Amino acid sequence: MSSTELRRTALDATHRALGATMTDFAGWDMPLRYGSERDEHVAVRTRAGLFDLSHMGEITVTGPQAAALLDHALVGNIGSVKPGRARYTMICREDGGILDDLIVYRLGEAEYMVVANASNAQVVLDALTERAAGFDAEVRDDRDAYALLAVQGPESPGILRSLTDADLDGLKYYAGLPGTVAGVPALVARTGYTGEDGFELFVRPEHAVELWQALTRAGEGVGLVPCGLSCRDTLRLEAGMPLYGHELTTGLTPFDAGLGRVVKFEKEGDFVGRAALQEAASRAEANPPRVLVGLVAEGRRVPRAGYAVVAGGEVVGEVTSGAPSPTLGKPIAMAYVDAAHAAVGTPGVGVDIRGTHEPYEVVALPFYKRQK
Repeated sequence: MSSTELRRTALDATHRALGATMTDFAGWDMPLRYGSERDEHVAVRTRAGLFDLSHMGEITVTGPQAAALLDHALVGNIGSVKPGRARYTMICREDGGILDDLIVYRLGEAEYMVVANASNAQVVLDALTERAAGFDAEVRDDRDAYALLAVQGPESPGILRSLTDADLDGLKYYAGLPGTVAGVPALVARTGYTGEDGFELFVRPEHAVELWQALTRAGEGVGLVPCGLSCRDTLRLEAGMPLYGHELTTGLTPFDAGLGRVVKFEKEGDFVGRAALQEAASRAEANPPRVLVGLVAEGRRVPRAGYAVVAGGEVVGEVTSGAPSPTLGKPIAMAYVDAAHAAVGTPGVGVDIRGTHEPYEVVALPFYKRQK
């Protein structure tokens, strides 16, 4: 494959027929938006949106020592995940730097599915394969075995319920169960990246178009719209959810990112990065690292990743993600800020936007939390 040739999902022709604006995302040709990204964002917050997430990287780990391998390779306690449940976790380097954040589904007694970010799927696959040495377990690249559709928003349970006999009421957040949706065999997971209730449907690529069409028809009466990556980014930003390459990088440990809770030192045996992460945890306790905070603009100018956060003429942090918030009606950002300026309401904090220090209010994350 030439370096310029983008991978296409099984829904590529569907996106083009819908008039999607396509973009290169981690080597995949993906829909950025179909019409107005603001309308797509509002649809997910108030009704429902349908996403193609087939660029995500699925890696299956099977065998008698699958759990032991994952406990060694990842920072979480994967052995304690019950069949049918999922866990948010991370894979780190030996020096504690974050290689990726992951969701791990336990599909059976000795079968797990690791879902990596598209941009890191190969890195995660290579690391798991290397770390599998000496374990009675197999690591399999299943990226081509799945298409992934997501339906997100308050109307999503009703839409899905009309197409499946799977027990959606019994399906907790961060759980997955096999079922049939519109006649298509699927792994139905109640996870998401929007801050809303919703479901992700892992299916065989040859079933993707038929399932997309069935979901579209089922959602017609309640305002379901197709949604691209652009609104996915503003939705996750409002929900305070980190994005790899922005809030998470190899230059940060989970403790630097304020996500030390995902590191489970109490689990049995050694795991990759344990010593470095124990040091990072002690360091964070003694000398708090920069804190990930929310910033809300007082004006209209939008902060972007990499812009400096300033206070009293000094640089005190850096913006990691920024965008206009359709829900708040103002520009918002996530930023790592020195602990001394991270308290909610800290006065005098601004963002340097092309030489002008624009005033911002420090707020707690997330910016938006759905009403249960």
